[in-house]
Amino acid sequence: MSFFTLCLLISSISFFVYGASWFSSSHMKNEFKRFNLEKFGLLTVMLELLGATGLLFGLLFNPILVISSGGLALLMFFGVGVRIKIKDSLWVSLPAVFYLILNSYLFIESLQPYLD
Repeated sequence: MSFFTLCLLISSISFFVYGASWFSSSHMKNEFKRFNLEKFGLLTVMLELLGATGLLFGLLFNPILVISSGGLALLMFFGVGVRIKIKDSLWVSLPAVFYLILNSYLFIESLQPYLD
């Protein structure tokens, strides 16, 4: 398994788990309340689940991978921005930063066939 595929699987599984936790745990809903973004919680979760699915389908169809990884990177960019705005510590913000970097890497790598 290549490093790229491993990164893709880590991201996809993570977003599936994170998205599913919205429906099974109150912790995520409480986080969105803390962010003062309650009304965007379900939309965010649906985008995460769609992005996670798109990453897997992207293994077969690269354009879907470009859109999904770019979308998840953008989502995490805004997530990091929210954490900066509410003055979360770096330690608490680290997962969002990690997934921003991970999905940015996937996005850049998925663009390579179009740049060669």
